[in-house]
This record gives sequence, structure tokens and C-alpha cells, in this order.
Amino acid sequence: MRQDLSPEAPLHCPHCEKQWPIPAGAVHEGRLERCVVCPSTEVYLRKDFPQGLGVTIVAIGLTASTVPWYYHNWYGWFAILLATAMADMVLYFVMGDMLQCYRCHAQYRGVAEIDQHAAFDLEIHERHRQLTARLQEQQLQTQLAAANTPANSSSPDSAAEPQ
Repeated sequence: MRQDLSPEAPLHCPHCEKQWPIPAGAVHEGRLERCVVCPSTEVYLRKDFPQGLGVTIVAIGLTASTVPWYYHNWYGWFAILLATAMADMVLYFVMGDMLQCYRCHAQYRGVAEIDQHAAFDLEIHERHRQLTARLQEQQLQTQLAAANTPANSSSPDSAAEPQ
């Protein structure tokens, strides 16, 4: 869902019709200080570009360059690889930036002072990834423990009276 961030206006989900206020201190003078979806204060700057599209461009260029390589057409091979690299570079410079939350992956576009935020940090990402994995494992163990706990303390055989 896409919405403008305003400390006065609550967020609105079009699917469930739920509304919730933007947390205090999340947006200060148009600058994002923390994620408005989760309590995380760690967001990173990245290109607003679908990563799958970039990989597809490179894969097509690599695949197409194998034909001139096979026929020893070095100029054709080099031209295809160069054209692929140029297309990727043009898209990189044309596309804008966005912020993304490490924890919940919420994305923020058009935020004031967006370039003041830090770029992706693998250490912070790994910390959040491991935290999420540990929480999921703990939830799974809790569910398994609840499923293995009998509902009644008496067994079905002892509940039946002999006649």
C-alpha cells in the first residue's frame, strides 16, 4: 500500500480497513526517523529498482553474448556485453532512491533528506535476519509444545467405567 507520511494523518489499510496512528517521533519535519510499521530505528538507503529486473538484464546479455563468442566474433561479443552494461548503468542513474526497513522491509519513497541515511549494512541485516529466525524457531517450539500437551489430564481409557 502507498500512502503519504504525515504525523497528523493515520495510516489506512485498504484491505482490512484498519487505521493506526503514525508513532510519535517516526517522522520529524518530513524526515523519517524510524519505521512507522515496526519499532525499528534502522533503515537503509537503496535504489528504487526491481532487483529481479537487473539480474534479468545481465542474464539476457550473458546469454546473448554466447552466440558471437561461439562464432569467434569478438566485436559482437564485446558489443552485446557493453550494451548490457550500459543499459544497467542508465537504469541505475535514472532510478531514484528509497528507504527500506531492515526488520519488516517496509519501503519509503519521497522522504525528505533521504540521502542522509546510510546505505545497506550486511552486519545489521544479518542481525535482523538471525533475530527473525530465532523468533520463528521459538514460535514453532511453542506450537509443538502446545500440540503435545494433552487437553485433559485423564486418559480416554481411564474415563470409561467398567460395567
